[in-house]
Amino acid sequence: MTKVAAYFISVLFHPLFVPTYMLVLLLLINPYNFGVSHISDGRFLLAQVILTTVMFPLFSMFMLRQLDFISSIQLKKREERIAPFMIIGMFYIGLVVFFIKTPAQIPLVLSVTFLGATIALWLAFLINLFTKVSVHTVGVGGLLGMLVIGMYYFEYTEFYLNLGSLGYFNIEMKILLMVGILVAGLVGTARLILKAHTTEQVYLGYFIGFICQFIALNFLT
Repeated sequence: MTKVAAYFISVLFHPLFVPTYMLVLLLLINPYNFGVSHISDGRFLLAQVILTTVMFPLFSMFMLRQLDFISSIQLKKREERIAPFMIIGMFYIGLVVFFIKTPAQIPLVLSVTFLGATIALWLAFLINLFTKVSVHTVGVGGLLGMLVIGMYYFEYTEFYLNLGSLGYFNIEMKILLMVGILVAGLVGTARLILKAHTTEQVYLGYFIGFICQFIALNFLT
């Protein structure tokens, strides 16, 4: 993998984007669980998640950069991560509280997913006070945890992907999980190639993201 490819993968699977990917996958797998028949019908929820987990955090980091609290939005220095972690963590808490308080509109699987992501973010924040951890692998680790929980707890086995004129495609969850593992491996490899983290920091991120999904599941069930 070249550094250009590693940088592209790091941007594509930036931690800020992963919660949106999680929601998109859940809408694709079982849109009826959200009270809709197609992913496009969940655009209001998608917009809400994108605003809360992508747009507001990006704006916050831009403001922190303008005020010289951070030197770069890439947050390469451990000390510079403290304020962004706390700000983004508050956005996540607000979203999770809304999800949990509106169970009639929000399925349990989504509440578990975002609570797990929130716990992982704050745990990464605490660890960051002492040493760096790969937030990229925290994100994809959470994504893998969500897929495993979907398969074995919520009993998702397959779903149909509607590609319009190309027709419907039946996709097994096992295939999706294997793709998720591949993506997680690529993200970790990219972070190592860019020398953004050590191997230990990458694996610690995987562990935090993955295990926090099960902590959230245990808390909400």
